[in-house]
Amino acid sequence: MRKSTDKPARHEPRLLSPAERRDRGRALREKMPREKHSEWKAPKDRRSPLDLLRANDEGRLPELLPIRYGRMAQSAFGFYRGSPVVMAADLSHTPSSGILVQACGDAHLKNFGAFATPERNIIFDLNDFDETLRAPWEWDLKRLAASVVVASRQNGFSERDGARAARGAVTAYREQMAEYSRMKVLDVWYDKITVDDVLRSIPSAAIQKRLQKRVEDEQSKSTPEYLFPKLVVHQGATPRIKDAPPLIYHMPDIQRRAEHSGATAKTLADYRASLAEHLRVLFDRYRYRDMAIKVVGVGSVGTMCTVVLFTAADEDPLFLQVKEARASVLEPYAGKSPYESHGQRVIEGLRLMQAASDIFLGYTHGHGVDRDFYVRQLRDVKVGALVETMDVETLRFYARLCGRALARAHARSGDPATLSGYMGSSRVFDEAVAEFAVAYADQAERDHRKLLDAIRDGKIRTINEA
Repeated sequence: MRKSTDKPARHEPRLLSPAERRDRGRALREKMPREKHSEWKAPKDRRSPLDLLRANDEGRLPELLPIRYGRMAQSAFGFYRGSPVVMAADLSHTPSSGILVQACGDAHLKNFGAFATPERNIIFDLNDFDETLRAPWEWDLKRLAASVVVASRQNGFSERDGARAARGAVTAYREQMAEYSRMKVLDVWYDKITVDDVLRSIPSAAIQKRLQKRVEDEQSKSTPEYLFPKLVVHQGATPRIKDAPPLIYHMPDIQRRAEHSGATAKTLADYRASLAEHLRVLFDRYRYRDMAIKVVGVGSVGTMCTVVLFTAADEDPLFLQVKEARASVLEPYAGKSPYESHGQRVIEGLRLMQAASDIFLGYTHGHGVDRDFYVRQLRDVKVGALVETMDVETLRFYARLCGRALARAHARSGDPATLSGYMGSSRVFDEAVAEFAVAYADQAERDHRKLLDAIRDGKIRTINEA
């Protein structure tokens, strides 16, 4: 009898049911009880926050650092926004269940907002991914919850109000993840939070009206036709980006060198290669005209962030934002990115976490400056939260909305059933993270005072933009 040459059939591991995955999540509580997430006590060997910030300044444009520290000095919330490198180090000392997701790395209240999808619908989602990396899911949730308490204190609310709003963010995250654990995989992937969903869920008619007005205003202000006369001046027949130092300015020596050596063309070619084929056809209809440094945010100040002008015709502009992508602040604690380019790290993380992405999203390497960058449209109907002007009711609502959006982002790369099983249906986990948030807000305020002391002693220079 002839022996069979067929290889034995491979036995694929059995897929676990949602109930089994929830049980697996519950079992993780034995190793890491949910109550442990309340803990925050600075380790004895905690590195100075100012040392961490100075190390993070390496490679930034030195002329912009006084702006960065000026913005961080304005309030504890400003400091918190600009110091993800400090909290990343601190979070590495906090309890973790061992479940990893694609993390934002900087999930504070101001890094959520509304923006337009390629279909021109307006959705609410995370909108900053400079620090994204695969990491413990709790790190994002704790950064969000602590930001709620810091913002609440800045607005003059009571300790009870701040803790309650932070707990609400965690509860919304837990309840949304429980809902995802019962949904089909594709239904989770397709889920999004539309601006109409947000408007319907706002308890106050006055707040609904204000938000609707802001969205309408931003829709009109974000069009290229609106931005063109605001940002561009003609020098003869050539359109040029207007200088408005210190926030928008040209770097003539670097630009002349880059254009003369062909570095600009190589950088744009690399960006074009990162686009899908059908979008290359669209991009090829535009021609490069000009580039200028544009200072944005708080944590990004000092990195090479630029606005680039393209035109298809005299009255047909395209503005792209080209942002430097550096190593994630999470890398020393969560491991290195699998991508050679940090621009690609940001883009792949963004695509994995966001419900919809900008059609011009791409990445490149800056030939001539030896930096990685990622690219997106400048102001494509972006509506950011005015956290500093929120009343208690609005902050509570907004915190829950951010918790829900963070759960949606994590559910795309993590397992909702395992996460839901770990958190459970009670408020044990919510209370623990809220307690952490209050303790860490205290830490952020102490660190902010250290920054103010260094500025007063002349060790750090600031610029008052007013």
